[in-house]
Amino acid sequence: MIRFYFNLAPNPVKVALMLEELGQPYEAIPVDTAKGEQHAPAFRAINPNGKVPAIVDDQGPGGKEARMFDSSAILLYLGEKSGRFIGSPADKPELLSWLFFIATGIGPFSGQAVHFQHAAPEKLPYAINRYRREIERHYRVLDKHLNGRDFIVAGQYSIADMSVWGWLTRAGRVLPGTDEPLAAFPNLKRLYETVDARPAAARARAVGKDHPFKKEVDEAVKRAMYPSNYPEIAM
Repeated sequence: MIRFYFNLAPNPVKVALMLEELGQPYEAIPVDTAKGEQHAPAFRAINPNGKVPAIVDDQGPGGKEARMFDSSAILLYLGEKSGRFIGSPADKPELLSWLFFIATGIGPFSGQAVHFQHAAPEKLPYAINRYRREIERHYRVLDKHLNGRDFIVAGQYSIADMSVWGWLTRAGRVLPGTDEPLAAFPNLKRLYETVDARPAAARARAVGKDHPFKKEVDEAVKRAMYPSNYPEIAM
């Protein structure tokens, strides 16, 4: 059995998609990051970085319990363990390249675009322009790559597609101001809609929807979510 620690953010939802695609039995354990549950010692023992997602697999290598954190690491671990959604050995260089392009580009630039447009106390034009422009550039790179391709790697649905789908579920928050934020990226939009139409995607989206995650943003939430903004908090 896998214990899956999550909230409703893009990185956990992509792991939920992988678990649902695999039909892997798992226990979904909510971590309310707005309440600071990610900083609890018990969770920090699983992920010292205090982020979700994380998993604990009681049937890890050699039959021993294994912990994993970071969504890309978890996707790759589950793919290699199951032998599914990772293509052939010959596909691995391309798979790793695109998986980490998403992890180091689309993910963090999307997160910063959301932060400076929606969460930051000051709406700084330079920061907003910087992160919007960079996410648009990353979208263009992937959109161009997808021209004439159904999926990102070797024409097969893979963990790379799952990874970008997780972030594209929030495209409206990343690039607000238009009814269709992916309109300028037709190949990327097509990929998103293809993955989103899968039954496993609907099940992944439903994980945790009935959990009462804290929604209001108060000072305690800011301290829990952005502890590095508060030098007096020892993390």
